[in-house]
Amino acid sequence: MNIKDQLLGEVCSKAGITHEQASMAIDAAIAFLKTKLPEPIAGQVDAFMGGSGEAPAGGLGGVMGMLGGLFGGKQ
Repeated sequence: MNIKDQLLGEVCSKAGITHEQASMAIDAAIAFLKTKLPEPIAGQVDAFMGGSGEAPAGGLGGVMGMLGGLFGGKQ
C-alpha cells in the first residue's frame, strides 16, 4: 500500500467522507503544496506519494523533515 492509499484511508475514516471526496481533497492539497515548494522538492512529491513512504534517491526523507517547519513543526 502506498502513502496516498494510506492517507486516503485516514482521511475517509477521520473526516467521515467518501473515498472519492477524500481523493479529490488529497489531490488538491498535493497540487497546492507542489506550487509552494521549490522545484527540486515539488518534483519528488508524486514519487513519494506513490511509494511506500521510503525516501526516494535524492533524500526526500530529509526534505520531509524540513517541511515540518512550514507547518509549525520542529526541523
